[in-house]
Amino acid sequence: MDFKYIYKICTKLEWEEAKLKGKFNGSKKDLEDGYIHFSDKEQIEDTLKKFFKNQKNLILLKINALELDHLIYEQSSEGNMFPHLYSSLKVSSICNEYSITLKKDGSHLIPTLI
Repeated sequence: MDFKYIYKICTKLEWEEAKLKGKFNGSKKDLEDGYIHFSDKEQIEDTLKKFFKNQKNLILLKINALELDHLIYEQSSEGNMFPHLYSSLKVSSICNEYSITLKKDGSHLIPTLI
């Protein structure tokens, strides 16, 4: 597990709104749960399959986790550790953004991460 970078999948609209505000408060699911859900690099594919199947207009954000003060790794019901942020995400913490392509079968093409 790489603790330096974490990843957030969100819609293009959510990301555009966050850039205007200078911060991302989370998706609808994040707001319901009280924290912002993230994935590490190895969890991106499973997160897309579980929560975003057939969804288009998605963005993958690469975040410098070392800049986040309220980040906690917590165990999911399946036993995996996931990063959760208990505050807003500053847009300045984003290292890179990637478009996620929706394939005909409803799965996604994960971009090459740099």
